Amino acid sequence: MARVVAVAPDLFFASKIDATLKAAGHDVTIVGKGPVTGDPEVVIVDLDNAPADVAVPLGAPRLGFYSHVDVDTKRRAEDAGFDLVVPRSRMAREMPQLVASLLG
Repeated sequence: MARVVAVAPDLFFASKIDATLKAAGHDVTIVGKGPVTGDPEVVIVDLDNAPADVAVPLGAPRLGFYSHVDVDTKRRAEDAGFDLVVPRSRMAREMPQLVASLLG
């Protein structure tokens, strides 16, 4: 499957990302606050908790998730070029499908 790097400082949700995507067959690396290194095929960013200046490679599709009440964060991520931006609840429910959609 894919090499996925997640910038997820929230340890609880980071462990959910790790377990869910590994169960789906992905190679997952969690970086608490970045920077993202290596050659990931998908980058996931916790937009509520990751530092605003986290270094994320531009070549890989980027999936951001945020608190559903924070529409400003969603807009900023879309303006910054994230390929997909979803509420945290959708991320929790559909994580493998969201990653698959970015892989084409």
